[in-house]
Amino acid sequence: MRKSKGLSARVFKTAWFAKAARKAHIDDVELCVAIREAMQGQADDLGGGVFKKRLNDNMHRSLILAKGGRYWVYEYLFAKKDRDNIADDELVAFRTLAKAYAGLTDKQLEHLLQDKDLTEVCHDD
Repeated sequence: MRKSKGLSARVFKTAWFAKAARKAHIDDVELCVAIREAMQGQADDLGGGVFKKRLNDNMHRSLILAKGGRYWVYEYLFAKKDRDNIADDELVAFRTLAKAYAGLTDKQLEHLLQDKDLTEVCHDD
C-alpha cells in the first residue's frame, strides 16, 4: 500500500503492542521508520489490510493493520525465535479488525486515544 500525495497517514500502537514493544526495546522512532518503509512496499502484505514488518534487527515481527491509508495500527508483536508466523484463524481475525479500524470515525478514534487504548506514534504529513 502506497501513500498518495497529499494524504495524511496517522500511526498508532495498541496498549498491548506498546507494552510488548517496551519489553523488546523497540522505540517509537524505529516504529515510524518501519511505517515509512511499509508505505513504500517494504513489508509483507498479508491481504485485507494486514501487513507483517520485521523490527529490531529482524528479531521481531510486527503486524500492522491499515485500511485506506488513513490509519496504520501496530497491533501485534512476536519474537521470531518464539514462533514462525501467525495461524490462519488469527489472520482472519486481524483482517476483520483492520476493517473495523477503517470504519472508525474521528470521534471514535479520539475516544480510543483518550482511554489510552491507542497511542499515536507518529503523524506523517
